[in-house]
Amino acid sequence: MVEKFMKEALKEAQKAYDKEEVPVGAVIVKDGKIIARAHNQKEIKNDTTCHAEILAIQKASKKLGAWRLSECEMYVTLEPCPMCTGALIQSRIKKVYIGAMDYKTGACGSVLNLLDDYKFNHKVEIEKEILKDECEAIIKSFFRMLRNKNKLT
Repeated sequence: MVEKFMKEALKEAQKAYDKEEVPVGAVIVKDGKIIARAHNQKEIKNDTTCHAEILAIQKASKKLGAWRLSECEMYVTLEPCPMCTGALIQSRIKKVYIGAMDYKTGACGSVLNLLDDYKFNHKVEIEKEILKDECEAIIKSFFRMLRNKNKLT
């Protein structure tokens, strides 16, 4: 089941890639069913907060009619940044499954760990490196494509 949902998050990441957005995808699952899905849209919307995780949380909250997502789990292809990790804590997400780690801006264990190192009122469970190779591959491919594109201009 875990890999199945991460594959759905990877489909979202591919949508971002196709739009020349950093390819991060997220899905939120409740009771074994996807209730929200999203991908990065920072460039398209000119909005710093349009990360896949934030957009997925907004959609899940709208669907459930509640900001507390305590019975939900998120699958995300890249380790969340501090903003998104804060949103996971604030929304009371039960557990986050992460594909690739982000050694530049990650806040769930690589650069820092907001989920374990601090005494927030809510603890989010975490499981890392789900379909790690596939999640790393799409990110690496994207930045390789950007570098090649920039060489041509």
